[in-house]
Order: sequence, then C-alpha cells, then structure tokens
Amino acid sequence: MDATDRLDVIDTCTRMAWYADRRDWDRLTEVFADKVTLDYTSLNGGEPVTLTPAQITDGWRAGLGVYDATQHLVGNHLVTADGDSAVCTATFQATHLKSDGSRWTLGGTYRFDLARTGAGWHITGVVMTAVWSDGER
Repeated sequence: MDATDRLDVIDTCTRMAWYADRRDWDRLTEVFADKVTLDYTSLNGGEPVTLTPAQITDGWRAGLGVYDATQHLVGNHLVTADGDSAVCTATFQATHLKSDGSRWTLGGTYRFDLARTGAGWHITGVVMTAVWSDGER
C-alpha cells in the first residue's frame, strides 16, 4: 500500500464521522459499499447486522436525531492492506449533546474494513468497541 492509498483509507473513515455529525446523509451513503456489516454489539448487545447504505443512514438519522449535536473524533489510525482490501483501526471519542445541555460521551475503538473499487475506497464493515462512557445516553 502506498502513501496515497493509506491517506485515502483514513479519509474515507474520517468522512463517515464527519458526514454523520453534519447530518449530511446523502454524502454519508457514499463512503459505504453496497452492503456493510455493522457491529455495535459492545454498546447495544444483539448481533452484527448487514445493511445497505440507505438503511444505515436511516438508522443513524433516527438515532442521532435525538441529539442537538454530535462530534465524533477519530484518530490514531493504523492501516494495513492486502491488494484491494484494507483494515483501518482507530480510536474515537464521541460526544452527544442533548437539548437540555447535558452530554453523553463515549470512547473506544473502531475497526473499519474497506474495499477498493473503481470509485475509490469504500467501507464494507465497522466494528465499534465501546471502552468507556460518561453521562447518560
């Protein structure tokens, strides 16, 4: 993997958080592959799910819509690649602001699985591992 690919992988993962925080649902769908496996079981229990980009954005629109604002900071990216597949692991801190001014902040790690297509890198899987939280959800 060359430096350009590494930066493109990191940029794709960063865009996921950026577009979600800005509620830019149309652009958010562009970072995902046609089918994406989401694993938020460390936070919500249950099982991982495989969804389309539209299903993801519909769910996030509803889930994040209960907050006045969110900020997902994603950093410390480590990228490995094998041909047209890549894995990016990163730490995150996500702050969720409620209408009453209270905050719920969550920290942990993301594992992004990505595939290179003719249109660039797209996320095929996300595993979010919650490590800590502060405040009430």
